[in-house]
Amino acid sequence: MGNLIIALPKAEDAKKLKSILGRSGYEITGICTTGAQASAMMDGIGGGILICGYKLQDMVYSELLPDLPPDFEMLLVASRTLLKESGGGGLVCLEIPFRSEDLISTVDMMSREQDRRRREKRFQRTRRTPEEERYIREAKELLMARNHLTEDAAHRYLQKRSMESGTNLAESARMILTLLKG
Repeated sequence: MGNLIIALPKAEDAKKLKSILGRSGYEITGICTTGAQASAMMDGIGGGILICGYKLQDMVYSELLPDLPPDFEMLLVASRTLLKESGGGGLVCLEIPFRSEDLISTVDMMSREQDRRRREKRFQRTRRTPEEERYIREAKELLMARNHLTEDAAHRYLQKRSMESGTNLAESARMILTLLKG
């Protein structure tokens, strides 16, 4: 689970939310009453969810929203009237008053979506340099010639070695070249 920060104008309300979420296994990174405090808490941590009231002690949520770090999302908790005024804008909103189950299921949904995006990002194929492509091509050619493998089998062999060694494909190819040519 990512970081959870609660920013509400009243510290007592923030502590109540912390208690509800804590009972469901969520660890709260911090609670605050101002947008400045929320910004400071979000700086330098790797993403998460900011549970935010409509109006904090020093600003309204919309002043904080443009400064959210890229891997942070905001869960706006406000009355129906204020939520209608907010216009959504890609926010996840929760109308107050709400039941504990509604808060937990909303945070669960947001956390799962963030985890999915994080996994997707991690597995996105990165661009290889021409030198890395050359290592991979030469390693496959060497494996094909020495071990009589097809190109697909040589590629799968490289992938397997890469996974076992915890290195990327190009680095594994370079190691194979060093070992077999060396």
